[in-house]
Amino acid sequence: MKRKSFILVLYFGCFLTLTGCWSQKELTDLAIISAMGIDLTENGEYASTLQIINPSNVAGGLQGGGAGQGPPVSIYTATGSSIIEMNQRASKKLPRRRYYAHTNLLVIGEELARKEGITGILDAIERHQEFRMTAVIIIAHGVKASDLLKVLTPVDKIPAKKIIKNLRFTEEQWGEVFTLNLQDVKKDMTAVGKSPVISGFSIEGDPVQGSKMENVQTSDPETTLSATGLAIFKEGKLVDWIDGKTARGTVLILDK
Repeated sequence: MKRKSFILVLYFGCFLTLTGCWSQKELTDLAIISAMGIDLTENGEYASTLQIINPSNVAGGLQGGGAGQGPPVSIYTATGSSIIEMNQRASKKLPRRRYYAHTNLLVIGEELARKEGITGILDAIERHQEFRMTAVIIIAHGVKASDLLKVLTPVDKIPAKKIIKNLRFTEEQWGEVFTLNLQDVKKDMTAVGKSPVISGFSIEGDPVQGSKMENVQTSDPETTLSATGLAIFKEGKLVDWIDGKTARGTVLILDK
């Protein structure tokens, strides 16, 4: 009898230590963000572009951009005087909770990188409880980050995945760009006598046409995304671009 009582008390003790599902997040309530772009508006505010995955249009597989009934991603934008306000305002348009744990790509607009720099942006993102510092960072070369993220890509349905894979294959086979994540950039910014060098991406073709489903429903897409050049930073701000042999030499010097 004593043994049974002891086991019963032990069971109840175990139950008290179990947390259960008090913090569960239903998939149907989440907006999974694959990429985020940040630009500078004409009035000096920050503009956020969120590339959100449409699960029903990606469920058939990640290959073959035009196979679904609709676009594989949706784009939502918001503005704010700070990074935090900008992201909070996005909730006014989204029917689901923003989920940044799967955000693998951060795109910074060229104008923002030149005028404001990236120091404040990286600081705000590092403090975010979901955003991972392993996300890849690129600079929009000659275009806005919003235009870059709106382009639909063939072969890989999710544009953010296409950009990251494109960057890595170009790094391996051509050598004028290289992959860099947010943690790497933070280390370069805090290192003595060192500044970040970040790969750029540009749009080849018409950005408006690239945002339409017709762009991935043809064997010869009118608009494509391409890895182009390295952005040179000084004191957190973009100061110049290099490409060609100069970029390849820089990659060798940086041991990338």
